[in-house]
Amino acid sequence: MILFKKYIEAVTTSLIKMEITDNSDQEIGHEDGLNRWCDITREIKQANATMYFIGNGASAMMASHMAADASKNGEFRSLAFNDAALMTAVSNDIAYEESFAMPLRRFANPGDVLVTISSSGNSPNIIRAIDAAGQLELKIITLSGMKPDNRSRQKGDLNYYIPAGTYGVVESAHQVLLHFWLDKFMEEETGL
Repeated sequence: MILFKKYIEAVTTSLIKMEITDNSDQEIGHEDGLNRWCDITREIKQANATMYFIGNGASAMMASHMAADASKNGEFRSLAFNDAALMTAVSNDIAYEESFAMPLRRFANPGDVLVTISSSGNSPNIIRAIDAAGQLELKIITLSGMKPDNRSRQKGDLNYYIPAGTYGVVESAHQVLLHFWLDKFMEEETGL
């Protein structure tokens, strides 16, 4: 039980110490940072734009989960690019680094939003997708952890950094953050 308590405390502490920055690397408070994400979500819902979620491994499963919840419960367009056939075809025929960037170039429109979920913040396919999203004039929201100087943390319009050194704690914090954002958005939309 002591180990479990320590783990829960580590996840909680990492969320309390989460750092949120904007595209000019200015730190934003938790409340303001989460309100801004909800505002962006409201804008894309009203414009019938799309929010894309990407990640590798466990983060890919979070991306799928949140895209499904966002479409079903949040009632706005969302999609995750982790279909096995698409990912393996792009990775094999083009390059693994293009596994998310190429589909973004085919589907995304200016005004859409890219949400990246990456524990390290340094995955080459995530960085390439962020760069493609910038060229396509998408808003970019990054979730990262591990080292504070990770590459994705410097590239988003909103950057949520979890200061934890293990994948399990970072991934657990990311999942809590994602659910909190969507629950907050839905509460604001319905007033419940």
